[in-house]
Amino acid sequence: MAKLGEVFPSFKASTSKGEIEFHEWIGDSWAILFSHPADYTPVCTTELGRVAKLVPEFEKRGCKLIALSCDSVDSHKGWIKDIQHHSNLSDFPYPIIADDKRDLAVKFGMLDPDEIGKEGLPLTARCVFIIGPDKKLKLSILYPATTGRNFDEILRVLDSLQLTANKKVATPADWKNGQDCMVLPTVKPEDVPKLFPKGVRIEEVPSGKQYLRYTPQPE
Repeated sequence: MAKLGEVFPSFKASTSKGEIEFHEWIGDSWAILFSHPADYTPVCTTELGRVAKLVPEFEKRGCKLIALSCDSVDSHKGWIKDIQHHSNLSDFPYPIIADDKRDLAVKFGMLDPDEIGKEGLPLTARCVFIIGPDKKLKLSILYPATTGRNFDEILRVLDSLQLTANKKVATPADWKNGQDCMVLPTVKPEDVPKLFPKGVRIEEVPSGKQYLRYTPQPE
């Protein structure tokens, strides 16, 4: 399993939209790979429908989406019809990887040992991997099979990752796009005016240390 900052391994796979080689599919984009326990499962159906509706938001951010489920391509194609019906979708805009032999689930540490499927095998957990244009893993989140994901939060962390990849800021607790950011501790005081022309607010604390430095979100 890749660690943060490492290149996420490429792989070849069959999907609901044809064959892919993962790194070629990503191209110069950001990408999100998110896994699902199985086809025709209730929580997964709601998640995939929600993501389909959020595709325009991810496209604004230059981010591609791809799902994975431990069933065949034919099973995926049948399940997609149910997802479209449930979420009132005219089409289904992103691919679902077929991992019916669980090869990728094992390779990337996606299995949930506490959730066993009808075949007596562990189900795939709800993993989220965000991968940058450099093919490196920027974020991973692991949910149990029984807990659906909050994709508004995934959009939020994508905004933070893309901002902090190029600007010398960090995003505080509960930050949302457009709100104030924090100046990195590595930025020297003498460099602040040049790097942050909109100004910096320093919060006074009992220690007297000036490390809580806020600035408007850089453009």
